[in-house]
Amino acid sequence: MIAIYPGSFDPITLGHIDIIERGCNLFEKVIVAVLRNPSKTSLFTIEQRLNQIRHSTEHLLNVEVASFDGLAVNYAKMQQAKVLIRGLRVLSDFEKELQMAHTNKTLSPEIETVFLATSNEYSFLSSSVVKEIAIFGGSVDHLVPQHIAIDIYKCYDKTQPKPILNQR
Repeated sequence: MIAIYPGSFDPITLGHIDIIERGCNLFEKVIVAVLRNPSKTSLFTIEQRLNQIRHSTEHLLNVEVASFDGLAVNYAKMQQAKVLIRGLRVLSDFEKELQMAHTNKTLSPEIETVFLATSNEYSFLSSSVVKEIAIFGGSVDHLVPQHIAIDIYKCYDKTQPKPILNQR
């Protein structure tokens, strides 16, 4: 069975990769699908994000990486996928994602949404958090793969941050 994991992945985080790896254990093929959303301002271009995801998932044999426009359910049908994967971190995610799952069900009753709870160590993590930390000069090395951390530091024209030592 084919599953689609849609998102903006700007940037992809270790939490996203955790969901992808776990999805790969459940489904024959997982397509990580980057939404082309012209109304969003992104840190990375679509091509950069596709390349970052490919590099981050090259250890997984049943992952495909692509981009799409429009509704995720329409893309899923086009790819003959039966499942949309969504990660859940906190209760507010569940409310939003459940509403979207119900909406998708009205559009495409044959497509199921599978929710995967984020692993505890990534429950706080989002792409927005990563970008905010980087904007203010903090280290994101523990939040994203190393090659993406380097890309992020380049975007903010900063070198890799040094650890902050307690000064007494």
